[in-house]
Amino acid sequence: MTDLTLNDGRSMPQLGLGTYQIPDSQVAPVVRAGIDLGFRLIDTAALYHNERGVGDGLGHDDVWVTTKLWHDQHGDAEGALDASLALLGREAVDLYLIHWPHPAGGKFVEAWKGLVALREVGKARSIGVSNFLPEHLDAIVEATGVTPAVNQIELHPTFQQREVQAYNQAHGIVTQSWSPLGQGATLKDERIVAIAERVGATPAQVIIAWHLAKGLSVIPKAADPDHLESNWGARNVRLSDADIAAIDAMDDPDGRMGPDPREL
Repeated sequence: MTDLTLNDGRSMPQLGLGTYQIPDSQVAPVVRAGIDLGFRLIDTAALYHNERGVGDGLGHDDVWVTTKLWHDQHGDAEGALDASLALLGREAVDLYLIHWPHPAGGKFVEAWKGLVALREVGKARSIGVSNFLPEHLDAIVEATGVTPAVNQIELHPTFQQREVQAYNQAHGIVTQSWSPLGQGATLKDERIVAIAERVGATPAQVIIAWHLAKGLSVIPKAADPDHLESNWGARNVRLSDADIAAIDAMDDPDGRMGPDPREL
């Protein structure tokens, strides 16, 4: 399994398991099944309300754990992380992210200062952000001198956020893709289906393989055991340069499915 080197010197698994919208009462066996398959990165968030179940599924395995800080705690990152750690049953997380910049609240710089402090005391081994645009990134780096290790953003074939990707790359920030399958809509696209048929893979595997080939970290969600196994198998799918170019050409600047970070 490929690891990505972060700008703080740590290594993070490139392919992970997302848990968004998997209820707390159902997520533990999903996490356990994922770990048994070979997943070594599990992504959750306070907003998902499933950290306790994720923690139950993790057990004592040495797995990279990511969770996130929500808007209502931007002024108390330590208290928020302590609550998450208690639910997860961990003394520290591998990666703690500011979930959204929430510019209307005006506290994302304060929140970033809180994450820097949490890294210094070891409660968060690496720190980063999610859904940050270049202007938000500029603000936190200017205020602290600390560049996020990861920026987790909505990214799929029909919404590739190339400007944000380019900024991340130029500043040594790993881009991590959420909603990597485009909430399922892209799976039926004839261009994806044609590639899948040619390489002997599923459409989902083709899209995940595209993320991996682009050097992105990717965290597809799966609650079904067959989907979990299929997603894990995407590591073995090899796309040609022409396949990658064909998927690159699917980009649509208006293809956003989630909220605009300037507004949430």
